[in-house]
Amino acid sequence: MFHMLTSCNLGPGRTLQAFEGALAEFTTEMREQGLLTQQGPIGRRCRHPIMDTDSERDHEVYFILSFEDRVQCDRAVEYIQAQGTASNPSHVRAYSMIADPVFVCWEDVSG
Repeated sequence: MFHMLTSCNLGPGRTLQAFEGALAEFTTEMREQGLLTQQGPIGRRCRHPIMDTDSERDHEVYFILSFEDRVQCDRAVEYIQAQGTASNPSHVRAYSMIADPVFVCWEDVSG
């Protein structure tokens, strides 16, 4: 599988509950289009003096989107870019609720 980790903060005045709903709407649409395999749960950062070593970022919210492979991920990106903001309201709604996003992708090599 191919995965994308998003780490971010919620924008001013945005609630985790509202973001969760917007993200669920977006990921449901992407799954229905065959462009996403699954969305993992939304997590909140837990600072730990030894296990949390990322001092460069101060993000509070994390979630993982999983794709069958890199091809499906690339098709998802193409779909979002082709749709534009006017015809892709679910992506715009979810993305507009976050601030300072950082995306990290990786592919499973075992298991």
